[in-house]
Amino acid sequence: MAGGGCGSTAKFKSTTSIRIAVAGDHGTGKSSLILAAAKEDFSEDVPPVLPPTELPEDMYPDGVPVTIIDTSSSLENRGKLVDELKRADVVVLTYASDQPSMLERLSTFWLPELQQLEVPVIVAGCKLDLKDEQQAVSLDSGGFPEIETCIECSAYTNSQIPEVFYYAQKVVLHPTGPLFDQESHPLKPRCIRALKRIFMLCDHDRDGVLNDEEMNDFQVKCFNAPLQPLEIAGVKNKVQEKIPEGVNENGLTLLGFIFLHVMFIEKGRVETTWTVLRKFGYNNDVRLGNDQLPPPIKRTPDQSVELTSKAVEFLGRVFFLHDSDGDGALNADELEELFSTAPESPWSDAPYVNAAEKNASGGLSLDGFLAQWDLMTLLDPALSVENLICIEYSGDPSSAVRVTRSRRVDRKKQRSDRYVFQCFVFGPKEAGKSSLLHSFVGRTFSEDYTSTTEERYTVNIVDEPGGTKKTLILREIPEDAIANFLTNDDALATCDIAVFVHDSSNESSWKRATELLVQVASHGESTGHEVPCVIVAAKADLDPYPTAIQDSRRVSQDMGIEASIPISAKSGDFNGIFQRIVRAAEHPHLSIPETEAGKTRKQYHRILNRSLMVVSGIVHLP
Repeated sequence: MAGGGCGSTAKFKSTTSIRIAVAGDHGTGKSSLILAAAKEDFSEDVPPVLPPTELPEDMYPDGVPVTIIDTSSSLENRGKLVDELKRADVVVLTYASDQPSMLERLSTFWLPELQQLEVPVIVAGCKLDLKDEQQAVSLDSGGFPEIETCIECSAYTNSQIPEVFYYAQKVVLHPTGPLFDQESHPLKPRCIRALKRIFMLCDHDRDGVLNDEEMNDFQVKCFNAPLQPLEIAGVKNKVQEKIPEGVNENGLTLLGFIFLHVMFIEKGRVETTWTVLRKFGYNNDVRLGNDQLPPPIKRTPDQSVELTSKAVEFLGRVFFLHDSDGDGALNADELEELFSTAPESPWSDAPYVNAAEKNASGGLSLDGFLAQWDLMTLLDPALSVENLICIEYSGDPSSAVRVTRSRRVDRKKQRSDRYVFQCFVFGPKEAGKSSLLHSFVGRTFSEDYTSTTEERYTVNIVDEPGGTKKTLILREIPEDAIANFLTNDDALATCDIAVFVHDSSNESSWKRATELLVQVASHGESTGHEVPCVIVAAKADLDPYPTAIQDSRRVSQDMGIEASIPISAKSGDFNGIFQRIVRAAEHPHLSIPETEAGKTRKQYHRILNRSLMVVSGIVHLP
């Protein structure tokens, strides 16, 4: 912490090798630059394009192998040049220091080309020994944030040749971009969040400061060297001079800890901050690396992932710990504080934003909070586990989630063992699908109609008889997206139950809903992903169309499922629909519809099986 010197000699293992491409116009000194770095001497006899050149592993402190790729700028080698630039971890872009006009070529041709590849760039002005010292020419890097460093060098005098490739490998191993905004100079949010988590992990007594012992432990962990008492005092004095609130009578505050890293980076010692981040398991994206996370969760398409009871209990404790005003809900500030040690707040964007029920003040209740976690775990188990670790879930991260039984097995056993059910909501436009989703999370009914163009989710806890709770996720599939959606054979694999909503006052809406029901049921029969189905007659506050009851009974009898369930979002009469959806999902064998094609297929198989039995009996006659 006190001495960046310890950090500068750390061996980072996040990158096992570095590939540097050297590019630029003809005659800028690309090949001479590479030879001078490899041989530490100037060579008069230089081939047009060098083969790949390896630098000794011990040439730089990080000890990572470096391969330098020479490139040709001729038009006939354009394809190979582009390929090499795409494969490079970093590009050294050359120009001749004695020819200022070449700088314009960098701005008008080379840098726009490299900008599309999103690769970091070191600009190297070669032939410094030929430059007229009266020329004060510099490259305007404005508009090209990928430029990390500009440096002039000379292969002839071996001036600053090692530095060119030192900066190049440093950009890959210790990139400034993920940590620091070079224009406005603050640390980036993800870096601050990671440093806050590290600070909290090192604050063993949880008093909000790092005392001398904790500072020393941190130094030993990160830099393998203890701090002497005078060094600790020196660190605190330096912080206090610049930012008084960075230190108090007990030690270094979080503000002081973060200030130290700002200071390191501003002084060009970004490797010190990267040493700290790497020691605590962060990768180049300032996220926890794979070695900090459990292995990828293996499951079949019709299996899902749920939180374990241990994780749910942990989240309950976290909820009450962060409910600072004690109102039984987490407001936006409390939620942001809860996730302040995660890479970002995970519920700020779709599909999580506005997915759960909130109170009048916009706060998440405990049920809403847990439901959001259930949704994230179902949709992105790896993200859920990463966030659990970042908010200090203790123990083996694998103990936080479980893989459910296959839905095929659930149907055979006539019972689901899940506690989180995903319901796909289908229906024609203006049927009332969105109103169903909104009402599920307590939003007031609105007469305003907006066509749904993208999938959306809502999630809530459903209370069952006997006090048990299940989580229900409603996923609205826009009508225009259904045909494309069903081109995937596993489209229904993640579905526990499908709901088909129609406007009960509109015969056309009913006909379209039943068409979709047959379409989805047929897809399930053909792919082996049959799902239980429920028909919902929305807008029950309006008069039904004349033959609504007869039509509902006919489809119910023909397909072997329950008749339409009437609801009215406008009047708030939901006829226990959400509990009924959960019950149907729990007993999936009871509500699976049969199409005419499906019945014919079953009849055909029964005939075949009877024929095989007859044949078998004949074969075994004495």
